[in-house]
Amino acid sequence: MLRGSCLCGGVAYRVDGPVHHASHCYCTMCQKQHGAGAGSYANVDSAAYAVERGQELVVEYASSEHGRRGFCRVCGSTLTWRSTESPETIAVTLGTLEPLYDGPVERELYIETKPAWLPVR
Repeated sequence: MLRGSCLCGGVAYRVDGPVHHASHCYCTMCQKQHGAGAGSYANVDSAAYAVERGQELVVEYASSEHGRRGFCRVCGSTLTWRSTESPETIAVTLGTLEPLYDGPVERELYIETKPAWLPVR
């Protein structure tokens, strides 16, 4: 089981299921949403994801025709990314997990827009 929360603690969630894969997304939308070089996510089954506290604080922004970004309306923490084209999965942000995510990150997406200022592995 995974657990996570936002910065202010108003929203808490859990995932009762496995991580299918984790990724760093370097698309410019993720960079702007996170204010960082990438958005880092664990992809899980939507049916396994549940908000335990603060559902009324979760707002979704339609960042593209199919992309939906969930965040806390109080503190602004990015919590999820999902696609209306793949309703069976949802991606939770690795930085909101408690304890810290210790699994592998298998995928890097949109590496053509990866910022040059990020360190090389």
